[in-house]
Amino acid sequence: MADSGIATVAGADSATVQALFAAAIARWRRDGVRVAAVVAEAHGLPDRTCAAGFLRDLTSGVAYPIHLESPPPGTSCHLDVRGIDAACAAILPLIGTSDLVVLSKFGKLETTGGGLFAAFEAARAAGRPILTTVSPKHHAAWQAFAPGAAVLPADMDALRQWWRAQRSGAPAVDMAANTVSGA
Repeated sequence: MADSGIATVAGADSATVQALFAAAIARWRRDGVRVAAVVAEAHGLPDRTCAAGFLRDLTSGVAYPIHLESPPPGTSCHLDVRGIDAACAAILPLIGTSDLVVLSKFGKLETTGGGLFAAFEAARAAGRPILTTVSPKHHAAWQAFAPGAAVLPADMDALRQWWRAQRSGAPAVDMAANTVSGA
């Protein structure tokens, strides 16, 4: 099944992709596009293996903390699921009235149905275009969720081209494979 309305941005580090998302969202909103979005922001703490800091709801501006000072016993993961759940709950009601949904990442939590997975599912069920990024180690789970998703380079022109295709109903071009998906 093709998921031409779903795209992931690849080929850049998380901070670069999140900044690209924020810039694209600002431009689209100036153009009147209703975007439901949460983007990741780093915590800025030195000497940490996990950079997760906040998920910012770009509609309300609320930053949801997603970083634990110390990981729970038995893991090195510093993600605070409560903050991610709160960000997901905040964006869910916005999806139905949006033109586009931008979700910071499909990662470890989403592979098991947690994290922002409910927002991914709600956007797909509502037929809203979804833009995200995927951790390479979770690519198989992403493929299971969105097997026909387009892959875009971390480039503003690629995002604009993809969005124009969504608005016009034209097939999306998979920039990484240089093929057309959807019909």
